[in-house]
Amino acid sequence: MAALAPPVAAVRTAVRRALTGLPGDGPVLVACSGGADSLALAVATAFVAPRLGRRAGLVTVDHGLQEGSAERAAAVAAWADDVGLAPVESVRVAVAGRPGGPEAAAREARYEALVDAAVRHRAAALLTGHTRDDQAETVLLALARGSGPRGLAGMPARRELSGVPLLRPLLAVTREQTRAACAALGLDPWQDPHNSDPAYARARVRADVLPVLVDALGPGVLDGLARTAALAAADAAALDDLADAALAGARHPDGGLAVPALVALVPAVRGRVLHAWARELGATPGALSHRHVAALEALVSDWRGQGAAYLPGGRRVLRRADRLFDPDPA
Repeated sequence: MAALAPPVAAVRTAVRRALTGLPGDGPVLVACSGGADSLALAVATAFVAPRLGRRAGLVTVDHGLQEGSAERAAAVAAWADDVGLAPVESVRVAVAGRPGGPEAAAREARYEALVDAAVRHRAAALLTGHTRDDQAETVLLALARGSGPRGLAGMPARRELSGVPLLRPLLAVTREQTRAACAALGLDPWQDPHNSDPAYARARVRADVLPVLVDALGPGVLDGLARTAALAAADAAALDDLADAALAGARHPDGGLAVPALVALVPAVRGRVLHAWARELGATPGALSHRHVAALEALVSDWRGQGAAYLPGGRRVLRRADRLFDPDPA
């Protein structure tokens, strides 16, 4: 009996860890583009899930942005059928007309389709093929954008997306390992041209920035960036817990937030309280930025009788005496 190739074993082990103890008896669905990362994840899940008493399926999303995308999605779905994944879906989405740039619009459309499929199939979880390399890129982009600790936390291994558990089993697996796993299993991954298109910031980080860092600091820089994300995530989670309690204690009896309670908070917690409250008011999450929270902060700690702080989504916040409030509640 031939020995199992180490990259194949690494991917299977990562999937087994993610699925072990997963509650519910629904299937797990792998989001698969046909690229090396998601293909390696899909074939590993097809092997591991049944051995844990779990069904495994696949969803591939056709964004319609490239010639031949429908045929490629159909080929991924046919391959999934062949390896025993079920249910299998190929979903076409519309990207044009969505807010934000093309990358953000495609991501939004993709996740909407994936969550819809997961809900329809009563999936226990949705799995994506993000690797350690993707995590390192995410941390560098967050640094460049000044995203703060929450951005430095990168992508969590698990999160809820519209009520669906989203798992990223491969965050400790390298892109080199997923490619090697595909080669060992005789799979021919699709090379997405967007991944090398310099029009996209992530593609520039992948092609130009990370190689320079590795040359200058050694290959351990990728592990270091991923470890930074894990440490920042733990710190951010602790601060978020403190902010949840602080938000509850800062409620004003007449609605809104009590300024004295906010003043008593340390800035790191107060910023999170204001961010969470802005989302409660209906501020568009994807558009809510540091400058919006800074405007709310100015109403608390730099109050000079100024007017409203405006939030994305058409909301505004005023200060009257010791209270912040929305004068136009939905």
